Amino acid sequence: MPIIMARLVQVVRSRVRGWRAALAVALFVFATSWLAMWLVEPASNAITEPANFWWWFLVTSSTVGYGDHFPESGLGHLVGGYVIVGGIVTLTILFTELAAHLSALKGKRMKGLVELDLRGHIVLLGYAPGRTERIIRELQTDAPLEIALCAWEDVPEHPMAEHENVSFVRGDLTSVDVLTRARVPDAATVVIDARDDNEALAVAVAVDHLRPDVHLVVALRDMERCRNLRYVNPGMQCVQWHMPNLVSEETLDPGITEVYADLMSSGGVGNTYSLRLPGDLAGGTYGDWQTRFGRDFRATLIAVRQDGGMSVNPDWDTPLRAGAVLYYLAERRIDPGRLAAPASAGR
Repeated sequence: MPIIMARLVQVVRSRVRGWRAALAVALFVFATSWLAMWLVEPASNAITEPANFWWWFLVTSSTVGYGDHFPESGLGHLVGGYVIVGGIVTLTILFTELAAHLSALKGKRMKGLVELDLRGHIVLLGYAPGRTERIIRELQTDAPLEIALCAWEDVPEHPMAEHENVSFVRGDLTSVDVLTRARVPDAATVVIDARDDNEALAVAVAVDHLRPDVHLVVALRDMERCRNLRYVNPGMQCVQWHMPNLVSEETLDPGITEVYADLMSSGGVGNTYSLRLPGDLAGGTYGDWQTRFGRDFRATLIAVRQDGGMSVNPDWDTPLRAGAVLYYLAERRIDPGRLAAPASAGR
């Protein structure tokens, strides 16, 4: 019997692959064992009735054996042994094929060949050892985010497989197929961190073609190239490639690089100034002075230096003493002579 089953398995697996091989063996054993049991068992044994035989076949082939039905004759026992061997063979084929399928699927995922199942995620197009890991760590600082990391063919396997929130796709980053596998059409943000600015432009065109309304962040070596990119899509955000922390910040907080650019420009409306608090105006809290600066001067306090230390955006109830240096954003410098103590300062 084992020789016959082995030959049967060889024949079936030469013609049928995967789970269908296990199904073919099970159906063959079921049909032949039912016929054999009907021939060898006495008519008084209800095991051959259709309502009973499928149940007996199931529990016997899986080697569970409840004992509610069983063959009575010696030849019936032989048929039962045939069913047991057939069940073991079927389960062996099934588990082998399942293990092979899972192994192949894992291999494809490691090689970035599987289409991802993500929504509202971040797609990072481009991989540079060390730099990319830093950007992803910064993106994950506040909360774990789903990230699809996409690399060119020269990255053979997932470089960050130990991070469960980072998926991997590999291929031509200008290809619609690769961008679709990374689920760019369903992404919240797409970051292009290319190997050079020409490549960044090519990838940006491909992304814009597939998803023109996505929040698109492009890292550039030459910021003058941003004008070329905005011919494609005026909404693209360009970030200096040499400042990877800005890539992370713009990804998480859309438009923040424009704020930084305005603050850094000499003609910006948010120039930064400092002012030393005169001794006769000492008193009150940081919150009092924040309100006063905003109401009377359209200015925003951002930091205070006092007691030998700097505090950026301190608590509003922090007391300000004589000689404290206030740092603020405003359209123009405030004349200290125009200051007046807040009402809560007791003046």
